[in-house]
Amino acid sequence: MELGKKIKRMRLQLGLTQAELADRCELTKGYISQLENDLNSPSIATLTDILSALGSSLAAFFQEEKSEKVVFGKEEFIEKTTENETLNWLIPNAQKNMMEPVLVELSENRATASDVPHEGEEFGYVLEGKIAIVLGNKRHLCKKGEAFYYPASKPHFIENKGKGAAKFLWVSTPPNF
Repeated sequence: MELGKKIKRMRLQLGLTQAELADRCELTKGYISQLENDLNSPSIATLTDILSALGSSLAAFFQEEKSEKVVFGKEEFIEKTTENETLNWLIPNAQKNMMEPVLVELSENRATASDVPHEGEEFGYVLEGKIAIVLGNKRHLCKKGEAFYYPASKPHFIENKGKGAAKFLWVSTPPNF
């Protein structure tokens, strides 16, 4: 780890000059310059003071940044097919995230399993066909190019109301599929 470069990056993110950081830590501007250029190494106490002035801590400073995967391809989707539907989980292990997107293909005249009321919200976008979102005793029609959004506080399911298969993106938060 390049200590100096990381300190400099943090200082610049806060919009501080070397002199301002030095004043906050009772150090000299020259010492901060030497640290940032990796010409000097601070003691633990001095590093703790500098990080405190930068709004950080030793633990946060030395924590390794994980590179997170952002783009997922078809080969990573997890597919489950039943008589009524094909579900494609678009993000592997999405249940550990805040949202769980699923691509659903619902056979003609079929419905998803009924879901009991739960905490959270659900969103969807219809890619093909026409569906009905059933919330409690009410049906809401939604066709290709339209979106739906609702709190999941009532029993709910989706049924295909068109000819042929319906295809829609369905996102639940928190994950519930």
